[in-house]
Amino acid sequence: MINSSIINKYIAKDFLKIILNTSLIFFCLTIILNLFEEINYFKDHDVGILVPTFMAFLRVAGLIYNLFPFIILISTVFLFTKLIHSDELTAIRSAGISNFKIILIPSFLALWIGILIIVVLSPVLSAFTEKYYNIKNEYTKNSDYLAAITVNGIWIKEKKENGTNIIRASKMRSPELLDVSIYQYDNNYIPVKRIEAESANIQSKIWKLKNVKVYGKDKNKNIEKINEYAFVSAYDMNNIQSLYSNLETISFWNLKNLIKVYELRGYSTKEVEIKFQTSIAFPFFLLSMVLLAGTSMLGARFRGRYIGYVLFSIITSIIVYFFNDFSKALGDTDKLPIILSVWMPILIIFILSSVALIHVNQK
Repeated sequence: MINSSIINKYIAKDFLKIILNTSLIFFCLTIILNLFEEINYFKDHDVGILVPTFMAFLRVAGLIYNLFPFIILISTVFLFTKLIHSDELTAIRSAGISNFKIILIPSFLALWIGILIIVVLSPVLSAFTEKYYNIKNEYTKNSDYLAAITVNGIWIKEKKENGTNIIRASKMRSPELLDVSIYQYDNNYIPVKRIEAESANIQSKIWKLKNVKVYGKDKNKNIEKINEYAFVSAYDMNNIQSLYSNLETISFWNLKNLIKVYELRGYSTKEVEIKFQTSIAFPFFLLSMVLLAGTSMLGARFRGRYIGYVLFSIITSIIVYFFNDFSKALGDTDKLPIILSVWMPILIIFILSSVALIHVNQK
């Protein structure tokens, strides 16, 4: 009888090889698609082909991470397709290894790959993505209007016809910004005046500032105190609430700190919490993809051509993607608790796969 450890190593090695090949195929396809997009973006800049190519490589790192659950699903389908069509599955069963143990090998492998990606590769992928956006920001035409939430407060930059405004607030308490400072510069970035306010009601783009001090160029001599002051801005409450901190640039290890910063500034932490829960769930998502594909393949009654398995992979990936996206949307709109919205698709796949696993193990 063949030693089960030898079979385990054989299946694991085969699975890793298929994952690597599938990842390379996705990598090449994504590079090609993104290269066309980057070339189109940089067409008005004299940068040659090297910058778009470099940008495409940087961008692909984050995209492959998002696609990896489906890479695992497709790899599992091809693993079991190979085992079935080469009659290796029959030989493995003859060695006394059940369907349950066969599925268990790629399942645990996918789990450990997921943990490795989140714990080790996440900072690297985030750094690549951050580099991508930093380079792109250097060429963007919309840098006249910027907004960000940092440890030092909420910062807004807006370009006007007669100059630039730099706005800082210590925190947000809907519908107001608190401890507001507005620095106004002319077109040559020479200071014109500074406005300090206790609060600013920003329900509309005409802000209503309270308890205002307006400082002239000489702040020690020209101070004007006003109870209420109207300030016209390019932002209102809806704009600021939708400030987007690109979470692709934040590694798993920095998410907790970002949540604290957002809470301190009175900004919604919902998106960050979803990202944090999604990161924790990522290894289990990969595991669920193996269980789903493995039980489906072992339980399939057809043993047709490869095109059938390819179609199965594509259709299943689309269904899982939209179901997962729909569930997160429910969490984002407070229809479901955030934790439940992230974990519900995985739990449902686990339940369905467990029932299917019991069935195929009896074969």
